[in-house]
Amino acid sequence: MIKKILIANRGEIAVRVAKACREMGITSVAVYSDADKSSLHVRVVDEAYHIGSSVASESYLDGDKILALAKKISADAIHPGYGFLSENSQFIKKCEEANIIFIGPSSESVEMMGNKTRARTLMKQNNVPIVPGTTEGIKSYEDAEAISLEIGLPVMLKAASGGGGKGMRKIEKIEELKSAISAAQNEAKKSFGDDTVYIEKFVENPKHIEVQILADKHGNYIHLFERDCSVQRRHQKVVEEAPAPTLTYELRAKVTKAAIDAAKASNYYNAGTIEFLFDQKESFYFLEMNTRLQVEHPVTEVITGVDLVKEQIKIAQGDKLTIKQEDLKILGHAIECRIYAEDVDANFAPSTGKIKHHRLPSGPGIRVDRGIDIHSDASIYYDPMLSKVITSGSNREEALARMTRALGEYQIAGVTTNIYSFQWILNHPLFVDGHFDITFLDNKFINLLPGKWKKDLDKKYENVAAILSAILKEKDSKTKAFKRECKPENQWGKDNYE
Repeated sequence: MIKKILIANRGEIAVRVAKACREMGITSVAVYSDADKSSLHVRVVDEAYHIGSSVASESYLDGDKILALAKKISADAIHPGYGFLSENSQFIKKCEEANIIFIGPSSESVEMMGNKTRARTLMKQNNVPIVPGTTEGIKSYEDAEAISLEIGLPVMLKAASGGGGKGMRKIEKIEELKSAISAAQNEAKKSFGDDTVYIEKFVENPKHIEVQILADKHGNYIHLFERDCSVQRRHQKVVEEAPAPTLTYELRAKVTKAAIDAAKASNYYNAGTIEFLFDQKESFYFLEMNTRLQVEHPVTEVITGVDLVKEQIKIAQGDKLTIKQEDLKILGHAIECRIYAEDVDANFAPSTGKIKHHRLPSGPGIRVDRGIDIHSDASIYYDPMLSKVITSGSNREEALARMTRALGEYQIAGVTTNIYSFQWILNHPLFVDGHFDITFLDNKFINLLPGKWKKDLDKKYENVAAILSAILKEKDSKTKAFKRECKPENQWGKDNYE
């Protein structure tokens, strides 16, 4: 049985894991850098240890340092959260060799699925549909040109070890290919230490839909339905929801089966996510597998009633899944908005500073997973996500109405956030009817920057303010007239008519 877990992460996910540990009676341990010495995740755990400087490579990404600490404090297990070391197969291998439980999949599964070309090959061999393209890295410009012309432009260059849009380029003209390959390889090398890039057919205006799976070490697999993560900016998800609003029962059955097949093909266990692209004809293709907990996992927890972090811990200590597929039902609808410290009008530039005021929304169907409180610092060193607002309802309309209310109540001062931009997103007709795709923000929102639609919104507020001012002026005029008519000797008395 796991009795002590070192959480090798920070921010809201570290807080989230610590809460699960407390409910399970497990001692939680935080690590923190110089920049995070007073952070919320340090204060909600049972033990906390300084791990290094503010630079991530000298703290949260230093696997040897974290592993040495785990041994020193006799931690049974390490939970990596997401990002940082969560998909580092070498770190996982070192945990396995040190007999410290890694709360996630095996190093073999991560290595297999972490490399996109290897993963594409594996999926193809197991009849999981993949986007047309190569299953190995580009060997020469001549090969790349021939493949691009064969599958048809436009095509995408992607980093084999990539993620988050790094090392990714869209090629619309063959003349762009040579320089794009060089740029993609350089970016991939810088970001992932691997310059391997491959080619995929560009899927026009797709939806990005992913399936959450759980698997134990005894060969049992279940899916927890799907999430729609199509609202993205620069290939980074911004709004997620579950279930996908436009997915039919038949398509759900097909894509969830494909997800289970993908997990089985890699002998996977623990929590994982299989991501797919859906084209305009409702054909879907394997995109990648995330061998970790996802940022958007709360929407799945809300619609299934399953605590994914607790399930991760149980699976890691060797327990069999106690949830059967037939027991799972979709319970209403859930939406998540990621709150970032960033200036939307300055092309989403990160905003840094100290949180001076923090008022959380509340009420039925509202959950906030946060890594900040008052006096927390929004640092230049790490991802600018401050918190996640999750709302739920009996249907999508109710979840959406609650999100609109929650965002209206949420107050953060000290840094600029993207909260107000969600009012535009959530009220756009394409989002309301569910017929948006991954180009939604780039085509409909980004082109309005910097500040155009906000200025329009401010103008509306000015109009409202003018109306309110006129009402108050009229009320003041009537009040003065009333005062003139009243006599001190009337029944209200001299002091009351004021």
